[in-house]
Amino acid sequence: MTDPLQQIQDKIRNNQRISDADALALFASNDLLTIGSLAAAVNQKKNADKVYFNVNRHINYTNICVNQCIFCAFSKLEKDEEGYTLALNDIRTKAKEAVAAGATEIHSVGGLHPRLPFNFYLDMLRTIKSVSPQLHIKAFTAVEIDYFSKISKTSVTEVIEALQQAGLGSMPGGGAEILAKEVRDKICPEKISGERWLEVIEQVHNAGLKSNATMLFGHLENHADRVDHMRRLRELQDRTGGFQSFIPLAFQPDNTRVPGAKGVGGVDALKTLAISRIYLDNFQHVKAYWVMLGMKIAQTALCFGVNDLDGTVIEEQIGHDAGADSPQVIAKDRIISLIRKAGKTPVERDTLYNELTVY
Repeated sequence: MTDPLQQIQDKIRNNQRISDADALALFASNDLLTIGSLAAAVNQKKNADKVYFNVNRHINYTNICVNQCIFCAFSKLEKDEEGYTLALNDIRTKAKEAVAAGATEIHSVGGLHPRLPFNFYLDMLRTIKSVSPQLHIKAFTAVEIDYFSKISKTSVTEVIEALQQAGLGSMPGGGAEILAKEVRDKICPEKISGERWLEVIEQVHNAGLKSNATMLFGHLENHADRVDHMRRLRELQDRTGGFQSFIPLAFQPDNTRVPGAKGVGGVDALKTLAISRIYLDNFQHVKAYWVMLGMKIAQTALCFGVNDLDGTVIEEQIGHDAGADSPQVIAKDRIISLIRKAGKTPVERDTLYNELTVY
């Protein structure tokens, strides 16, 4: 083991926080197995052998968006033939299907539609809740919340309060992409700034809502940008404690317009997941989002510090429009089998990580 890795191992053993320089040293190292071993040790202390999943359904309510980010293959203009907006009856039907399939969560995000009023989003939440009051709604990104504030001409705090009253239970943490301005200006210049994303999420946490946090990697960013991104999340978590899970999202280059982007290889994906587990010492959970990683890498990640596999998902469109070749749904039995074959204990959870069944 090289000296930098030995020093990092000593910090982990002594429950000391690693620095940005330590994280960059890990990214520079080719010793993937040692990095994975360090991350596994951190995760073992936090979560033992438990790996969480839930039964959920995605509802992407519209792909029409005023922003046309070059990394996004999902967004469409109103004039595009592929553009769509779900009617409330369609959303109700999907929610009923989710309940029938045993889902405990609806995960819903969409584009920034130029003509939908704020009341549509409130009605959408109420519609889902009318199907089953027990369904937890995890919906909207900080980008959407900021947009709702603009179209409703009310404050972010008032928007969050109205959404909570209509049934919003938590937020998924998307829209963060990479927080660094230089990269963000290239891949999503129309989107709110990284600083604004953090401001909105802090208000979400202060309102009592939990959220996840994401990082889109494998496009134009470098390792320093990834560490900077995680540092900002770690600092916000120190203040609010509102993040539940960190989700590194592997960039899918197909049908996007990012020049020179190659996507993410397996080694880079595993290393990034492992380093995030080591660095984000104040996050309880790190998730391998199998939709973008693929099932094999997601399963392998369970030995690299990851303790969550997301869920059954059903009908995810954003990653698949960008070329993800994972299935659009995975059966609960298969998730349980994948976790067991990795030598871990499968635990079905609800959105807030209350344990429902230990398998």
